[in-house]
Order: sequence, then structure tokens, then C-alpha cells
Amino acid sequence: MYSELNFLWEAWLKVFTNNGPEAIVNPVQKKTLEDYQKLMTQSFEAAYRMLKPGRWMTVEFSNTQTAVWNAITQAIQQAGFVIANVSALDKQQGSFKAVTTTTAVRKDLVISAYKPSEKMTDEMEAVSGQSAGIWSFVDEHLRHLPVFVGKRGQAQLIEERRPRNIYDRLVAYYVSRGWPLPILTSGDFQSELVRRYPVRDGMVFMEDQVAEYDQKKILVKELLQADLFVSNESSAIEWIRQRLINKPQAYHDLQPDFMKSIQHLNKYEKLPELMELLEQNFLKYDGEDEIPEQIMSYLRANYHTFRGTEITREMRQKAKGFWYVPDPRKAADLEKLRERELWREFEHYLDEAKTSSSKRLKMCRTEALKAGFKRLWMEQKYADIVLVGDKLPPAMVQEDIFLSQFIHNAKSLMR
Repeated sequence: MYSELNFLWEAWLKVFTNNGPEAIVNPVQKKTLEDYQKLMTQSFEAAYRMLKPGRWMTVEFSNTQTAVWNAITQAIQQAGFVIANVSALDKQQGSFKAVTTTTAVRKDLVISAYKPSEKMTDEMEAVSGQSAGIWSFVDEHLRHLPVFVGKRGQAQLIEERRPRNIYDRLVAYYVSRGWPLPILTSGDFQSELVRRYPVRDGMVFMEDQVAEYDQKKILVKELLQADLFVSNESSAIEWIRQRLINKPQAYHDLQPDFMKSIQHLNKYEKLPELMELLEQNFLKYDGEDEIPEQIMSYLRANYHTFRGTEITREMRQKAKGFWYVPDPRKAADLEKLRERELWREFEHYLDEAKTSSSKRLKMCRTEALKAGFKRLWMEQKYADIVLVGDKLPPAMVQEDIFLSQFIHNAKSLMR
């Protein structure tokens, strides 16, 4: 209740708020989450019209529900903005509700989004959003991302600079405009990305940005990653990445902590076994070939007996069976294999949706749904996206911005 709280003052003034366009979820006004998203999209579209190309919008957001968060971010993207950063804002002084209740949000989220430049927009629209415009988008996006975030001898990994995250932003931009996706798969895109741009600590930079990053990192003792809450396959993969990036280790070392981390999975998430996640996203040293640099650096930094330049039999034996984060080029090859597996899984969902008139898909692998929706979008099979989307649990769609964006835009293109 927002406008309703003004009723006493407005009755005295005899001037009442027109709450028709008020952007809220309110059962009394019969406004659903979908209505809220539409109204917020209209608000952000007005901001988009007012801003000059290349300028910024900052949105401060506070809500405990993932579905509402996704509605906000989707509305921002639907209006034409590109999200560059999401960070937390601790206001120190909490509201009355934050102080007196245990479920209230203590920190707000701050979304930074920019309006693309006229140059990029013109270049992409000239080719109708096809592959020729990909690198115009990447250049612009990288220039809007922070180059270095850190203080007091510590630096943070910038998630938006990871190759897979850049691809996701690219896909979101195309889908929000109803364009067919580029022919490049995620694996092909990442392979070409790391060929074109410098990479540091798994992050992608422009040529003129990487020198600044290297210079500032010299003063840093520790590279931090954000704490991760595992709720689905994507966050589980990122959890494993965080564990392996600085400490390659064997399956039996990872497994106990992994089992603890997945206690709060979304109820509809069909999560593969740890070994399958490792095989599809990471590499294991077999003890025969040259020891990968990632493992070598770890052993020499943590075991004094391995600090010489010579690679010994004991070192190979110690490293055997260690899983590690591959360099971006090999990661792109893994991504291609993974996408094939995910498509096979998605085909089962599509067949089940076509053969069952009423039965819902109770548990699904969200990464398979994303891979399937991307391929169907490229093939302009919007009806199949909507068909599978209608069979998914509503909460699953509402709580995953990637799925909801594909389904929402596929429906709009079918009208």
C-alpha cells in the first residue's frame, strides 16, 4: 500500500492521487507482478527517452523476492538500457521495518545501466542485429564496465567482465529487441572474444584498459570473489570455479563442501552430479602431459619442496587428478561440448511439452532450458519457446530473468 496511505491527507485537501499508473503489486488494485513489470518498463522507457546516448541511469532497489528483482532488471533491459553493474549499498541506518523484523532487507541493491551510444545502435540496426554488430556491442559494453575495483590491498573480480557473462548480456540485448540471435554459439563467441581482447584473471578488457588493471593489481595482495549462494546449476558451476581458480584440487576434496553448498537448491532445479559438472566445465590433469600452469603455480606457492624450476616425478604424482579452471581458449571448447549435452536434455523437455496437454515439467535443468531457448530463438521457433514455457512452474520462470525474458519476448513476437 502506497497511494492508499495518503488517503487521509488527500481527503482533507480534496485532491486524490490517480493510482492507475502506480507501479506496484497490489491485490486490491488487481495489479499482478506482470502489471508491475509493464508499468516499470513504461517508466524506464521515459527515462531512456530523456537521457542522451552514452549516459547512465542508477536504480536503487530493495525487495526480498527474486521474482520482483527479475521483473525490475527485465524492465530495464526491455526499455533499451544495458546493465553494467550491480552492487550492494549499506545505508547504515535501517528503516523501522529493517530494525524491527528479521526478514526485511538490510542492504539495497544498486543497478547501474547505460543508454547505448548512437554509433553502436546505428551499426547494429544497420545489420538488423546480425553477427556483424556483435563486436560493436562488446566494445561499447567493455568501455562501460569498471576496470578495477578494490581497496586496502584487496581487489574484487568483476563478474560482468567474465566471457560467459558478456555473452549473456549480448543475448539479452538481442532478445529485448526481438532480433534473431547471432549464429555464434556461446563457445564460439568466447573463443573469438579471448582472441580479440586481452584477458586477465578470467576477465576481458580493452587494450587501453588492461594496462591500468595490471598497474593497479601490482599493489594488491589478494583477489576476492563475491560470496555465492548456490540455488541452481549456474551458481553451482560458479561455486566450483571459485574453489578451483586459486586452489586446483581433487574430486574427493571438493565433494564434501559441495554437498553442503547445495542444501538450498530451488525445488524445481534438476542439478547434475558434481562429477558431471566438473567434466563439462573444467579440466583434470592426468599425470602424463605437461603440468598446467594453474596447477604448477599452486604447487610452488604452497609446497616448499616444489619451488625449484625442475618438474619432478613427485610433482606430477601430486598434481595427478587435480581439477582446474581451464584457460579461456580451452574453456570455449568445453562450452561447445556442454551445449550439445544441454540441447539433448532440452529435446526431452520439448518432446514432453508437445505430447502432454496438461502435465507440467516439475523438475528441469535450467541451463538446458537456456541453451534450448537460445537455439529455438535463433531458428525463430517462438511458438516452441512459449509451449515449453507454459509447461514450466510459474515460480521457476519468475525467478530466472533469462527464462522469463525469452518467454515474454517470444509471446510478443507471436502476436
